[in-house]
Amino acid sequence: MDNQQTGISPYTVNLSTDALKQMIHVVRDLQQLSENPNYPQRLPELPASAQIDSGYYSVLMGYDFHIDVSQQVKLIEVNNNAGGLWFAVRSYLAEAQQFPDKLGTKLLGTFINEYRLFRQDKNAYPQFIAIIDQEPQQQFLYPEMQIFAQLFEQAGIKTVIIDPSEIEAKNSQLYYQDQVIDLIYNRHCDFYLYTAQMQAIAAAWQQQSVCITPNPRVYGLLADKQRMVDWSNPELFNQLLPPKIAARLQLAIPDTRLLQSLSKESVWSVRKQKVFKPTTSYASRGVYIGDKLTKNKFNSFDPQKTLVQQRIKPVISITSDGEKFKTDFRLFVYRNTIINVCARLYQGQVTNLRTPKGGFSKISLGA
Repeated sequence: MDNQQTGISPYTVNLSTDALKQMIHVVRDLQQLSENPNYPQRLPELPASAQIDSGYYSVLMGYDFHIDVSQQVKLIEVNNNAGGLWFAVRSYLAEAQQFPDKLGTKLLGTFINEYRLFRQDKNAYPQFIAIIDQEPQQQFLYPEMQIFAQLFEQAGIKTVIIDPSEIEAKNSQLYYQDQVIDLIYNRHCDFYLYTAQMQAIAAAWQQQSVCITPNPRVYGLLADKQRMVDWSNPELFNQLLPPKIAARLQLAIPDTRLLQSLSKESVWSVRKQKVFKPTTSYASRGVYIGDKLTKNKFNSFDPQKTLVQQRIKPVISITSDGEKFKTDFRLFVYRNTIINVCARLYQGQVTNLRTPKGGFSKISLGA
């Protein structure tokens, strides 16, 4: 199977320890912000599903970074349920058939901790986990879902991978084939539980009768792309965080605005220094680099649903055989714990897993 099918690069990318430390600071600083009780009050009103504070966190958050010419890391976006951890693992261990023991134990622990916090019982243990996505068997990352199912099954937890339409609501609980679902691992991209097929899950979430991770609250506080707009206002950090942390985050957040707040003529004149993103995009869908943008496409953007972000050019990695790849870096995270660090190599406008010899790659730490 070639890399266009696996999304795994054969190359190794260098990452300085200083840059990694900067990335870890950003992750932990934003987590501290998200746990500040005054933070939600400073945001635009969150959707109803995100206003429920469930008291737990979200598994497999993903923080994506570029590094600018001054070696300052820049946070490009935050992802709920960042996909690709299994690819990242296999960039180090090509023949792996499951998560390595140490990583598997750590991952399993994050799910168990979520459930225990949800139940407010330090001894609680889920009996049945549903991994959900839209038509999961058709998804590119379905093999990764199978690896997670294997991890849970080996821990004695019955697990299914299903479409949310297969879930039935009864007596304020969720069921799959007459078995109560204790925990939902949400691989679906509807993190606010808006869509019709997610309504049974949304109702259970409102009643707090099922543990859902990642959950709408954390998505609203950290991973909704409009948070990048809020974080571009220095007053937010200054009023909620210690000065050192506020200053550190301000350096790491590229200026991001909603198109409707700007003069379209002014934005067009500086488009080559900008990236345009839909507020609800994922996997780089609908993202346009300004210097490749046509006037017609620009005029088609919905000003209320388009982010205009300062363009931070990706690092260029030159491989041993002379190939050049654009490079970004992803940290997989649970609260303040770094689960994995990897790079992604690609060619073209935006990050993708289609570039020959591109994809998730291992890193080598250095000075």
